[in-house]
Amino acid sequence: MTSQKAPTMKDVAREAGVALGTVSKVINGIPVSERNRLKVEQAIQTLNYEVNTYARGLKTQKSNLVALIIPNTTNPFFASFADHIEASLYKKGLRLLLCCADGIPQKEIDYLNMAANNKVDGIIALTYSDIGKYIPPSLPIVVFDRFFENRVIPRVASDNFSGGCLAIEKLLEFGCRHPIYIRFHSVFPGESDKRKDGYLYACEKYGLEPDFIDEVDCDDRLRIMKEFLEKHKRPDGSLTFDGVFSHTDYHGYMFYRLLLSEGYRVPEDVQIIGFDGIRKFGNDDDDLFISSICQPVELLAEKCVEILTAADGTPAPCLTLLPAQYRYGGTTRDGKR
Repeated sequence: MTSQKAPTMKDVAREAGVALGTVSKVINGIPVSERNRLKVEQAIQTLNYEVNTYARGLKTQKSNLVALIIPNTTNPFFASFADHIEASLYKKGLRLLLCCADGIPQKEIDYLNMAANNKVDGIIALTYSDIGKYIPPSLPIVVFDRFFENRVIPRVASDNFSGGCLAIEKLLEFGCRHPIYIRFHSVFPGESDKRKDGYLYACEKYGLEPDFIDEVDCDDRLRIMKEFLEKHKRPDGSLTFDGVFSHTDYHGYMFYRLLLSEGYRVPEDVQIIGFDGIRKFGNDDDDLFISSICQPVELLAEKCVEILTAADGTPAPCLTLLPAQYRYGGTTRDGKR
């Protein structure tokens, strides 16, 4: 039994009695005479020819693919961001190519090279590597949170400064007198650095003495937290602080578990507010791990896609900030609000 090969563009050209270039133009939406267009369309129908959309993408430099570079999908925030990016792209008839770089610069550079070679139409990047000099000038790209000193690239972020201020104001509203700040951060600058700026501003505004952990992210986070906790114990075992603002929900949850293991009550002895808004099962109506300054993940994703796919030629703003909001998650005394 012989298998029948799928028809090719050459077969369509032969059936229609036109040049191969004419078939290519019709398939790719380039104007030809009405007579030739009808002949090609009839031949396509007769032969049941199916367009190879990937090959067509290479020819027209359009693949309808957008690459999203994120560190991983194990972090719930990154996973949620990727999910909303995919949904927003799908509404526009585009598909997502997910690239998990694990913070490895070479992997991110490889993805950028792939995009430059017309495999994708653009990139949305949530990156923690210094790849600015590797981004081709002609590549459509939007970055979340990060900025590159040698490139002016549209970026989208939450209003981290205001979110940091809000966290301290909420802790004070709920009765705290000495809130501390916990941060383990990337070596590369980003908009999230402004959370610390917000904390320091609020301390100055309300007459508080700044007190914080501020370390480059590492594998010794728990040890550093334990040492910090020991230094803040009074002789009777009580703590010198009664509130915690954590740079992320993840680190706030780590400190929450540490406090419980040391016999402290949350929120009775210490109240905790994180930043991100990570939910236990990823759905909008699920409980938070801790009370948090929640980023509007869906709106952030939609804004990234909107800027990347804008077709009117209007220059994108260098920075677009969206407001974050406080949400109760069980580690503050306000109750469910």
